[in-house]
This record gives sequence, C-alpha cells and structure tokens, in this order.
Amino acid sequence: MRRAFEENFRERGELGAAVAVTVGGRTVVDLWGGWADASHTRPWEQDTLVNVWSTTKGPVALCAHILADRGLLDLDAPVAEYWPEFAAAGKEKVLVRHLLSHRAGLAGLREPHSLEQLCDWELTTQRLAATQPWWEPGTTSGYHALTYGHLVGEVVRRVSGLMPGAFLEREVTGPLGIDFRIGLPEKDCGRVAELHQPPVAMSSEQAAVFAQLAPAAIAALTNPPVSAAGAGTPGWRAAEIPAANGHGTARAVAELYGVFAGRGSYGGHRVLSPEAAERVREGQGGCRDLVLGAGLGETEAGLGLW
Repeated sequence: MRRAFEENFRERGELGAAVAVTVGGRTVVDLWGGWADASHTRPWEQDTLVNVWSTTKGPVALCAHILADRGLLDLDAPVAEYWPEFAAAGKEKVLVRHLLSHRAGLAGLREPHSLEQLCDWELTTQRLAATQPWWEPGTTSGYHALTYGHLVGEVVRRVSGLMPGAFLEREVTGPLGIDFRIGLPEKDCGRVAELHQPPVAMSSEQAAVFAQLAPAAIAALTNPPVSAAGAGTPGWRAAEIPAANGHGTARAVAELYGVFAGRGSYGGHRVLSPEAAERVREGQGGCRDLVLGAGLGETEAGLGLW
C-alpha cells in the first residue's frame, strides 16, 4: 500500500493525502504525505484534518443507532413522534428508517437555500419540517446529499437533547480518542487541509446526464451549490452539517467505520450491540435512485450504510 500511495504523488500529481486501514480494532496502515495547501507552505502531518464530505453520514447514522439500541428511538416510529413539526405537508407517516435510508422524499429543499442558510441549523430544520416530499416516502430512494444530516441529526437532537456533533463526541469519539468533529472548534482550524477543486470542464456525455436529472435531483445536488471554496470558509467549518462537513484524519475515519466493521465494537470499547451494528447494513430494497440513478443505475441503501 505504501508503494501505491507514493505512486499517487509521483505519477498522478497528488498534492497531499492520507490513508489508513484498521483491522480487528487495530490500525495496520497509517500513511500521510505531501502538502496541506497549494502554496506548499504546510506539510501534511499525521494530525492534518480533512473535510470528509458524505463520509460524515455514517457517523450521524451511528448516533441514531446508538439511541435505538438503548430503546430511546424506534426506527419504525413516525418521525413526527419525536419531531412534531415534521408532520406538516403530508409527512405524518414518514418513518425514522426512511430518513436513515434516503427514502423520505426530502432529498432537497424546494425553496432557494443558500450556503449560509444551510449553516443555520434551526432555519434548515424548520424548512425541512415544513416542506413537501418530492415522492411518496418509503416507496423509493433518492440520495439526500445535503439534507440527510439535518434530518437524522434533528431526530438525534430531539431524543438526546444534544446536537449530533456533541452526542457523537460524548458517546464515541471522546471515549475512543478519535480525532473527528462535526462542527469544528476554532482551535483546530489551523490543522485543516485546503480543498482544491480541479478545473475539469463538463463533457458532452456528462451534460447529457445532467439534463436528464429530475427536479428532486437538481434540488439535492445544487440547492445550495457547495464547492471546495465554500467548504473552506469559517462558517462552514464551525457549523454542523452532518451530511457533509465532518472533519477528521484518515485514521479517525478508519476508526469510526471500524465500529461498523467490528460489529459495534472497536478497540475493546462496545458502542453498539452486534445486532444493532448489523441493522445498519439492513437493505431497504433496491431501486433506481432518483438522484443518482442517471449515473449509477440500481442501488440499495441500508439504514446508514450503502
């Protein structure tokens, strides 16, 4: 793996990166190298943090499964049982499992929603509670690219009394010493690697696929548009956007997902019962994803993991 990692720099022009692998609760690979900025002034260190985008969805789903494992959250209960305002616009029968499996019909907001508004937890959850689903919940899936974390996270907040970032830290990352945050403290911002989006023009084939996207898909992927530059702002880093703005090291990501791989246990610390850990992978029915289907064909989401 070290050889392949080094080749990525030597032959493909990688700027900076890290990779880690855990097996049986033990880290067996932990590599890092290159630069954390385009101007080559900050070497990539072992503790360099990265905005890990949708990899954040697994940890916020883990929060919900911890509550379910303790009998505090019923995955087959209506969301409105925990979040009464959510029943608006015909959503009274949407179940918690629909949120976890991208089947709630809320892949994106219908009204324009800016990046700054996405960083406002109360506003975003209020708008999600008031909005009408794009499709009948539970009948099919559509990737909830940016809304997933607010939907699942608000249920976590209503049940536990804690924001998802604080709950994750109290229950998982704190006890296990995992260097991962949802909502980054200012003191850690100096460790974050800059993200750089390559200037790639859209091909005619890609443009044709984009033109076929349903309104729900366009809302999910472009409302608001999120870029590498936007993800580097102080507002984005400090906010809790549990679908897309977790910050961690490669080792931290491997350790977090090691909880799932270890059937609920990592490094001798039990986070979930084995039964609850298996439930995360429980398929909810294969279908053509209404958001990603144009590119992926048929997919099947679990209750937090694909």
